[in-house]
Amino acid sequence: MNENILELRNITKRFSGVEVLHEVSFELRPGEVHALLGENGAGKSTLIKVMTGVHQPDGGSIFLNGELVQFADPSESLQAGLAAIYQELSIFPDLNVAENIFVGRQPTKASGRVDWRTLYADAARLLDSLGVQLDLKQKARNLSIAQQQMVEIARALSINARILIMDEPTSSLTLNEVAELFNMVRRLREGGTAIVFISHRLEELFEIADRVTVLRDGSYIATRPLADVTRDDLIRLMVGRTISNLFPKQEVAAGEVVLKVENLTQEGVFEDISFELRRGEILGMAGLIGAGRTDVARAIFGVAPPTGGVIEIEGKAVEITSPQQAIDLGLALVPEDRQLHGLIPPMNITSNISLAVLDSYARRGWLRKKQEQEASFAAARQMEVRANNIWQKARELSGGNQQKVVLAKWLLTKPRILILDEPTRGIDVGTKAAIHALMSQLASEGIAILMISSELPEVLGMSDRIIVMREGKITGQFSRSEATQEKIMSAATQAAAAGGAL
Repeated sequence: MNENILELRNITKRFSGVEVLHEVSFELRPGEVHALLGENGAGKSTLIKVMTGVHQPDGGSIFLNGELVQFADPSESLQAGLAAIYQELSIFPDLNVAENIFVGRQPTKASGRVDWRTLYADAARLLDSLGVQLDLKQKARNLSIAQQQMVEIARALSINARILIMDEPTSSLTLNEVAELFNMVRRLREGGTAIVFISHRLEELFEIADRVTVLRDGSYIATRPLADVTRDDLIRLMVGRTISNLFPKQEVAAGEVVLKVENLTQEGVFEDISFELRRGEILGMAGLIGAGRTDVARAIFGVAPPTGGVIEIEGKAVEITSPQQAIDLGLALVPEDRQLHGLIPPMNITSNISLAVLDSYARRGWLRKKQEQEASFAAARQMEVRANNIWQKARELSGGNQQKVVLAKWLLTKPRILILDEPTRGIDVGTKAAIHALMSQLASEGIAILMISSELPEVLGMSDRIIVMREGKITGQFSRSEATQEKIMSAATQAAAAGGAL
């Protein structure tokens, strides 16, 4: 008897003649968590979209409970008991929480009208099982990324899926939320649910997964029990080489203050935020999701100007009321959500990279396309963007390459101050190391960097100094030498101030 609930044999997939999956095989057993691992662009997301009928394979076979199946679209795979939570969320922003959970499957009365009482009761039960407290009638556009992620998970669980596919489910969750998610995953596993788990956080795999399958450049590399491999083993399988230094931080003597924020306030969001950022320095900003870090960054960059406080650029007080004004002052912001705020996904790589400086390639209202293309190509090559060509649409790139395009766009503005909000969220270990090396290089060239990150190893490994926020206030300040994971978490979870002076 076949012990696999799902089996993919020799799956091949091509896009525009380019082979992105080459005879990949994958097996999933009932009641196991099977990790799918590989660098961005290795083919993981394409493989799970083949599993769920989003893409049709050009070769190979899919078996469900030993029977050959072919899903024409995601609705067929959903009916068969496969639910997927993709890396880029599919929330409907103008529907509320409960409506998003049961979208397309709302309970109805005999009259055919939506049974709102049942819908809200069922939504409350699902969220309660996840340990999540949300206003069921709140519009999804007002939720944080972490909250949207939980709504997606609740939606998947609402169909009682036998197979649950999780693509980077923890990339925007706090440590407490990750712990809650893992408890839920363990309960599902004990109940016989099979789970495909994709994560670039290798430490998570050892905590939650039973087996791991590694892909590289669209090809199957190996399947191993997690108990039989180490972190270094996984990295070697994944990238084909050893990465000796994930945090290549160069020691750079900090220069003069280039950004000073004093008593910055946005009523109801954050208050009395004060810090200094020096030339050649990487200032880490830590804290739990919802602490207000992103709001501070957006206020500095003029997306949502503050209601109080002072911002100084190189000793001169400025009032930044728009992103264009911030760009003119030498600021750049790489946002947390690259899909929503960093890119225009239907546009090609060239157009995305040149977007922030498009006026510099225009003459009397006409775009000088050759100059635009040359600059974009050079920026993409510098960032080592992996794509078919510079005309490829941004939405067709892997998450890591999308992030490289966003970085290329902002570096083309030649910023003096670079704000990085979750710069390596959902990115593989090889690309992380490359982005960390880039950060260190930029700091050595005199660029001042404000880095917001929820990954404590990244904060500790890349920061010269660290400030910690909780509920809209700074609660901790640490030098590189005195910072520890315990001190940062203590400051992030307690209202009392911690640490020394900045």
